[in-house]
Amino acid sequence: MNASELRTKSSTEIKQELLDLLRAQFSLRMQVATQQTNKTSELGKLRKNIARIHTIQRENELKAVNK
Repeated sequence: MNASELRTKSSTEIKQELLDLLRAQFSLRMQVATQQTNKTSELGKLRKNIARIHTIQRENELKAVNK
């Protein structure tokens, strides 16, 4: 997901996307720990997407404060 796509979403949609990514990250971590998957590179992608969402949330908070 691109940052530009996230900027067009509402706050509730962003929160829902964050929850979905966190659940996916947990699930993938458990799969890696129990050696059910070899998709270790997906963990890094999920972490970056989660960080991207946190960044967009912070930008939105700062915009609201500066208005």
